[in-house]
Amino acid sequence: MYDIENDKARTRIAKYCKQAGLYRVQYSVFLGTVNSNQKDELELKIEPEINIDTDKVYIFPMSKNELQQSTLLGQAF
Repeated sequence: MYDIENDKARTRIAKYCKQAGLYRVQYSVFLGTVNSNQKDELELKIEPEINIDTDKVYIFPMSKNELQQSTLLGQAF
């Protein structure tokens, strides 16, 4: 999940998320499964793109069990 001010940086970060195999569930929210190495690689790609004074990127780890317990109301992605 991110809030990025710069359009070009935001586009590149979305591309990195898609390349990592994540699915866009909202404009600035991605969901998917990555291993520890893939997560680290994604962080290394994203970090230089953001402005640490204005931008926000959240990566929430979630176990398969927790994901299976989540509830969707409305349309699936």
